[in-house]
Amino acid sequence: MTDKASSPIGLTAYQPLYAQVKALLLKRIGSGGWKPGEMLPNENELAAEYKVSQGTVRKALMALEADKMLVRRQGVGTFVARHSRDQALFQFFRIVDLDDSRLTPTSKVLTQRILRAKNDQASRLSIEPGAELHAIVRVRYLNSIPAIFERIFVPVVLMPDLAVEEGKEMGDEMYVIYQERFGISIARVAERLAAVAATAEEARHLKREAGAPLLEVLRVASDVNGRPVELRVSRCDTAQSRYAADIQ
Repeated sequence: MTDKASSPIGLTAYQPLYAQVKALLLKRIGSGGWKPGEMLPNENELAAEYKVSQGTVRKALMALEADKMLVRRQGVGTFVARHSRDQALFQFFRIVDLDDSRLTPTSKVLTQRILRAKNDQASRLSIEPGAELHAIVRVRYLNSIPAIFERIFVPVVLMPDLAVEEGKEMGDEMYVIYQERFGISIARVAERLAAVAATAEEARHLKREAGAPLLEVLRVASDVNGRPVELRVSRCDTAQSRYAADIQ
């Protein structure tokens, strides 16, 4: 592979070469070729492997770092990023206090069972209708007040042994569990918002009246290769909080 080749690594010739190298590195991470926390070969070794210049590799690594897929430690090396509880919350949790300060939720699992995917769930998760889903229901607390009633759906085929403990506070974020137990790193989420009325079950757990207004956040989380991993439906009581998104 050379920097002058039109499509040296089997991708579109219209992509910059560094973007093609980035895509290959990302695919390797997503397939488990490099595990979370593992150090990558140095720039010279990667350049030799992919037959491109060191500058092209450096630009690809910088792009992956900007996407929070890699962590570069000066004088040490470049590592596959690991989800931590704080990092996962900072990157993906968008409910803030009314003064825009960050909130740190706690979570209590109510139930976990296996269900068959309905048509809309299957469509969002790119699976067949009727496929098995882990279905987790939990309540998230903000400042010790129940504020979010959440349903989480994960294809069983991706994580057959996924299990969380019912009735107890969760120590890890779900994305940490996916990565640490199954090697699946969440890289992107797509969210859709809607105003909804609280069901009787939601109202009971959130200590509101049935029919009270809630903010629904429907989220599909995808891994580094763009594969849908999780469907999450969060019903949020925004009396003491609000949704915040910074768009660039």
